[in-house]
Amino acid sequence: MSSYDDDLALALRLADDADAISMARFGAQDLEIATKPDTTFVTDADRAVERRIRDVLEAERPDDAIFGEEYGTSGDARRQWVIDPIDGTAHFLRGAPIWATLIALVVDGRPVVGVVSSPALGARWWAAAGGGAWKRTPADDAPQPIRVSGVADLAESALSYNSIQGWDGAGRIDQLVALQRDVWRARSYGDAWSYMLLAEGKVDAVAEFDLQPYDMAALVPVIEEAGGTFTAVTGEAGPWHGSALATNGHLHAQLLERLAR
Repeated sequence: MSSYDDDLALALRLADDADAISMARFGAQDLEIATKPDTTFVTDADRAVERRIRDVLEAERPDDAIFGEEYGTSGDARRQWVIDPIDGTAHFLRGAPIWATLIALVVDGRPVVGVVSSPALGARWWAAAGGGAWKRTPADDAPQPIRVSGVADLAESALSYNSIQGWDGAGRIDQLVALQRDVWRARSYGDAWSYMLLAEGKVDAVAEFDLQPYDMAALVPVIEEAGGTFTAVTGEAGPWHGSALATNGHLHAQLLERLAR
């Protein structure tokens, strides 16, 4: 049980609504695609999902603040919902299934509820502080608890780095090359899915640059409740510092040291 069970139940309902909207537009021939000022893509599905989530939150949690990728910040409260309507829009518009709706509740700056819903993958992950981390697929009769791996040796670890361009843009391409030589396996699984593979114990570490809080907030409770650790690459806690280092906990200090060099 978690003191945030009611908020988690709401977040799961919001994810149901989001999935219905996004899947109806996934692969649509008339999908509307635009380029934002930061050169990233946005579709009519991104906007429709966020509008729906905002409408429900404004009705059911009128005193809470909201921070979303497409419509910015509304309200000023210690409780803030952080939304990425479609994380992985580039995959979405190309018809690749690696995208998700990310819904988080942040209280006093700490993410305490997180839902990651990937309907095209047929999977959803969620957590609330103190309530464990969970996953469900259509094949599951009930939600399944998830847990990070116990791998403690970098040479035996699996790393997801998400994109070479991100590391190169951060001036860290040499660090990525060195890490790939030292780990057992390095792959770019992409976006939120990398972090959920970590929470399931199938990947041992994920590191990424050039991120916004809405890219990360929902991931934090799932990873932490699964037994992992989430910080910026520079070691600060939370999703507020522009980068992510998520690990099974055993590898965190080693990777922080490597990335600080």
